[in-house]
Amino acid sequence: MERKVKVVQFGTGKMAKYTMRYVYEKGGEVVGAVDVNPAVIGKDIGEIIESDNKGVKVTALENAEEMLKQVKPDICVIETMSLLKDLEVPFMLCAKLGINAISTCEEAFFPWNSNPNLTKKIDELAKQNGCTITGSGYQDIYWGQLITSIAGSTQKITKIKGSSSYNVEDYGIALANAHGAGLTLDEFDKQVAEVDKISDEERNKIIQSGEYLPSYMWNTNGWLCEKLGLTVKSQTQVTVPTTNKEDIYSETLGMTVKAGDATGMSAVVTTETEEGITIESECIGKVYSKDDYDKNEWTVYGEPNTTITVARPSTVELTCGSIVNRIPDVINAEAGYVTTDKFGDLQYKVKPLNEYVK
Repeated sequence: MERKVKVVQFGTGKMAKYTMRYVYEKGGEVVGAVDVNPAVIGKDIGEIIESDNKGVKVTALENAEEMLKQVKPDICVIETMSLLKDLEVPFMLCAKLGINAISTCEEAFFPWNSNPNLTKKIDELAKQNGCTITGSGYQDIYWGQLITSIAGSTQKITKIKGSSSYNVEDYGIALANAHGAGLTLDEFDKQVAEVDKISDEERNKIIQSGEYLPSYMWNTNGWLCEKLGLTVKSQTQVTVPTTNKEDIYSETLGMTVKAGDATGMSAVVTTETEEGITIESECIGKVYSKDDYDKNEWTVYGEPNTTITVARPSTVELTCGSIVNRIPDVINAEAGYVTTDKFGDLQYKVKPLNEYVK
């Protein structure tokens, strides 16, 4: 592609400040932005990313379709909510208009195993109109590609075990709420944990209805199995609240989480496969105390055992960097809802983004 890649940003919160800047730094251009927050609608995006005015103002969601038709972007970057059902409107709008889309929505990473009917609906419309819809972010490398690369150097695998922690303060209120941050333990049990105190048959019915609440590792385990060619035999999920011994203030929630209440959650997903390989992954998302920090650790057990630890990763910047580096891959991909295990490895883009577009 000889011209710059044109991007429209959906959601102009904490993540978008990095993503939009990274697009410019990678030789692309942001031609539009969309939000539902009256406080930012009408603002120039330059103010949001703390740079000079860009001549692009934030559009209200109800006017997004008209704006998209005018600016004709190559791709939309959607950084709003954490569940696929909450992205149905922007994903279906992009699919309807034939515009590629990539999202940091954690479920969007591999939604086929948590909301297959909505995924199929988006997939069919995207195929009809010749565009690609996908999810990416931190997990694309640190819960996905990094682990499958280690697996590629292993003679025999019996188990893959991973754990990743992150501060919900860094990602906005949608993610904090999804983790039960700020709830009492009784509220957490009823609103978050209760969903997994069910049989496999009951879980399957909820998944088919589109109302399942997957932890982020639920979708990651599905992605890993797909990438590694494993056949899922069973998958279970357990969520437990995390707490702090002292009161802790959350800027994102705008409240003080009392000592003993849920600061977030730990979710453990266990997948058994027909090939005899077990994948057990844990994500810990919570409001951090002064002593907490991000950590990502995975072990591939077998011959040999291999452990990789990433201490204090800058998960926000890595998430946004992954999204922007994936942009050419999305534009080049086949039409439909295509998960990134089908894209090939995520690589650093040293040249302007348009030079990678076929």
